[in-house]
Amino acid sequence: MEFVTFKRAVAEQFAKMSSYPLFTADVSKDKLWETYLSSFPEGMNPLYRERTEHDCNCCKQFIRLVGNIVAIIDGKIVSIWDVELPCVKGYKDVAAALKEVVMQASINNKFFHYEKHAGTDKNFQQTLDGTLTWNHFFVNLPASTYLRGDQIDSKKGELRGTYDVMYRGLDELTLDAADTVLDLISQRSLYRGEEHKRAVEEFRVMKAVFDTLPEASRSIFVWNRVAKGEGLRIRNTAIGTLLTDISEGVALERAVASFESKVAPMNYKRPTALVTQRMIDDAKKTIEDLGLVSALERRFASVNDISVNNILFVDRNTKGKLKGGIFDELSGGIAVDVKTFAKVEEVGIDKFLSEILPRADALEVLFENRHNGNLASLIAPVDTTAGRLFKWDNGFSWSYVGDVTDSIKEKVKAAGGRVEGDLCCRLAWWNTDDLDFHMKEPTDYKIYFVNRRQLSTCGGMLDVDANGADGQRPDPVENIAYESSAQMKSGKYELMVHQYSRRDTTDVGFEVEVEFGGKKFNMVYDKVVRDGEFIKVADITYDSKTGSFAIETHLPSTQTSKNMWNLDTQCFHKVNVVMLSPNHWDEQAVGNRHLFFMIDECRNDGVARGIYNEFLRSDLEGHRKVFELVGSKVKTQESDDQLSGLGFSSTKRDDVLLKVISGAFSRVIKVVM
Repeated sequence: MEFVTFKRAVAEQFAKMSSYPLFTADVSKDKLWETYLSSFPEGMNPLYRERTEHDCNCCKQFIRLVGNIVAIIDGKIVSIWDVELPCVKGYKDVAAALKEVVMQASINNKFFHYEKHAGTDKNFQQTLDGTLTWNHFFVNLPASTYLRGDQIDSKKGELRGTYDVMYRGLDELTLDAADTVLDLISQRSLYRGEEHKRAVEEFRVMKAVFDTLPEASRSIFVWNRVAKGEGLRIRNTAIGTLLTDISEGVALERAVASFESKVAPMNYKRPTALVTQRMIDDAKKTIEDLGLVSALERRFASVNDISVNNILFVDRNTKGKLKGGIFDELSGGIAVDVKTFAKVEEVGIDKFLSEILPRADALEVLFENRHNGNLASLIAPVDTTAGRLFKWDNGFSWSYVGDVTDSIKEKVKAAGGRVEGDLCCRLAWWNTDDLDFHMKEPTDYKIYFVNRRQLSTCGGMLDVDANGADGQRPDPVENIAYESSAQMKSGKYELMVHQYSRRDTTDVGFEVEVEFGGKKFNMVYDKVVRDGEFIKVADITYDSKTGSFAIETHLPSTQTSKNMWNLDTQCFHKVNVVMLSPNHWDEQAVGNRHLFFMIDECRNDGVARGIYNEFLRSDLEGHRKVFELVGSKVKTQESDDQLSGLGFSSTKRDDVLLKVISGAFSRVIKVVM
């Protein structure tokens, strides 16, 4: 009779649990059965014929089927073995052992079964002494657990997927990200944001609770929601990608642009700025607390701001005019053919700085069409006594044309493209045209927008497709990258640009950057690309035996002069000052080195950004989102007194032609960066 008391207690406990969603704990069926048999005190499970008394198939099937069932009641897990057996010797120990095994395991899914009961209540055996009754575990299963056998696996897979997505979302996404998105929606700064408001609000409520729970209770919380049909798969939605980007520290403008590229029509343009009142208040408090309010005001720097110790060269106003030879024809303002200098002396940057520049009385730099992305300005704080914002010990910064800190590589990175790899090819242009990057591999497989974000037969991928499938971008770029040459096959890789849709008549042309083996090659095409036209850019040859690359460029010569920043291209211009970037002043060496040739009469024709997140000192990096907003708003005012010219980064293989004048002697050299 003691077993009957035990089985009834188990059935009563299961009936109480059945009012709640039922789950299975992640413990094996064999372990449950072994624990059951091994937990009886000595003498309570005697041998009966060939097996022990409690080793019966009916109880074995019951324990293997429902022995790991748990329910969540008042936020706590209870098992089918949570029974009170104060007067039942031995079975109390068995129940305690089974409970311990189950409670040590985590929930792995909701419970379902294809029958409406579990176990066998009793059966009968005829003996010489009469009919023998055997009692077994038995419970009726609630209707909510019943499913056809062919439906159970798919239903469990669906619930498990919902749990995984929901748990990861609650664990990785932040309340701050949810608040930011809700702020953007409330001020109508997020395209189609109202459609997602309810989902974000629901997520925020759950996240606020989730964050207060101890680690062990978080899984219970999520499974309980999933079982009740309240599972939230927000992380796998379009709005979830925005929450993810903001939570991971992606710049707000870039995060929203990525979101809107997924949901917005291609011609959508933002009507309002991405600044909410809450963000403004938070930014103001952060900046005030750090004592950096005055450091945010920026202006164009002038030569009077710079210490003589940080200037590598100052024009000495050479007297008289040089006579004779080609140099008389190369004065500023007269366009020249770059081919004229095909065989001039090449000089490495280090040799130029240490041996040639110190002896120069005057310099002129040839501003070629391909250098349009090299235009840069030096930026200074309005308050020279302001606190230090940056990683280096001065208040100066710099900004390239288009408000970037470096080359086309930075634009690709900002668009979410891969910038590291054994072979990287980057395309940039400046208008709303839908240009497409194409790479034909030695296998005849072609990488282009049709198979974007798919790994090619040689391990390459187009991961950014601007002004097309990925939506309109203010700084359009496309990117084809090969992460590892180990997957590349030997042969010729043909790189082309295709005009899929011409939409603009201004700022025509494009720039291509190819990088391999630590070298960068930049090519510029400054003509109109007609609808449907293919422009062959380069043939890149790879040898898998030696691991070497070679490049043959095919872009036509671009000699037509144009005016940018008050300078005519394809002309030599007087250099007033040569200097390193501020992060390398006063014997500092913080990050990438830039060399600036500040040009006489060069004028930045817009306002320049003076603060970039990558410049911020380490103790400010926790406020990157704040400074991203501030940096996009705080820009310089127009000024005629400015240090602007051409800048060259140590991360980018480049070269520039210089006319070096020393006394009565003058020569043209090519300085290779």
